Amino acid sequence: MKVSRIIINGIIIFIGIGLFFLLMEKLGLGDKIYLRLVNFIFVIYGVNRTIKQDYEEHIDGYFTNLSSAFFTAFTSLILTIFAFIAYANARGGEEYIHTFVNHYIFGGTPSLYQFCIGLFIEGLAASAIVSFTLMQFWKDKVEKINKVDDVNHN
Repeated sequence: MKVSRIIINGIIIFIGIGLFFLLMEKLGLGDKIYLRLVNFIFVIYGVNRTIKQDYEEHIDGYFTNLSSAFFTAFTSLILTIFAFIAYANARGGEEYIHTFVNHYIFGGTPSLYQFCIGLFIEGLAASAIVSFTLMQFWKDKVEKINKVDDVNHN
């Protein structure tokens, strides 16, 4: 697991999500909750890129690669939450949140920070789902459980 790879791929995910979010805002589609599912494409791309790069450098082990995948998604999540807080504050804070909060499942009128905690929990779940799902694809490539590596037993 290389920390620099995790950070770089996390930043790539963050940039993709950020640009997509800004495009949705510009087109007036920020209230369309189903479009948020497109975020998965950026997360899948970045997490898969991390696992693929680990594989190409012969970094084996299921849990090593799973950890690397999850921390890549987690890095992008942290960057995205802090950027969203800054963006929301620049756009009016609580008033900005209340313009589209009815389209989310939070109910009531959460504060900016309550809203971000909800997004954080949602992001953690998405990070885990994407990481575990991609590892199901990569597990036979990165885990050498049933292979004999000893020269005398080939």
